[in-house]
Amino acid sequence: MCMVIFAPLFAMFAFATCGGYSGGLRLSVDCVNKTESNLSIDIAFAYPFRLQQVTFEVPTCEGKKQQKLALVGDSSSSAEFFVTVAVFAFLYSLAATVVYIFFQNKYRENNRGPLIDFIVTVVFSFLWLVGSSAWAKGLSDVKVATDPKEVLLLMSACKQPSNKCMAVHSPVMSSLNTSVISKRNGFQFQDENDRFLERYHEPAEA
Repeated sequence: MCMVIFAPLFAMFAFATCGGYSGGLRLSVDCVNKTESNLSIDIAFAYPFRLQQVTFEVPTCEGKKQQKLALVGDSSSSAEFFVTVAVFAFLYSLAATVVYIFFQNKYRENNRGPLIDFIVTVVFSFLWLVGSSAWAKGLSDVKVATDPKEVLLLMSACKQPSNKCMAVHSPVMSSLNTSVISKRNGFQFQDENDRFLERYHEPAEA
């Protein structure tokens, strides 16, 4: 029963930590001519991580001219798939929990309940695995694209040794890391639930 209780919790953590994420980084460009400097360049991004749509302006250190840039990459497909699977897994696990607790007799009637539950759980286990793998790769891409060192390389002013470019603070990715861990733990619970239902189903057919 603990598998049934914890599976929706892991699903909830997975979509909440990913789908509700917003973060940012701050950079500074210190030009030789201090009046052209910008020591607080804020770049914000959020789910679903269409980073190529995140634009910002930075000084060129060549008069008042500004350079318009955008982050690199688009991890929206893996992030949205990840969240969608987590939401449906949460809803199904919640419904299954109610059935297990309050409708046990109906669940076992004609052995259809365990069979249907087994099939659906196998499908969700596969989707959990695919979703977590895709999002793990997507998250890796997001981390690279929002790494302050990588973003500074996009700026023309930072290619001049006389100008000083640095990161003021980096994005906090702890909640996104948690989403991947939650998803993997959720897959393990789904897998254990598969085995439990398989053992439960076999005797009834004998």
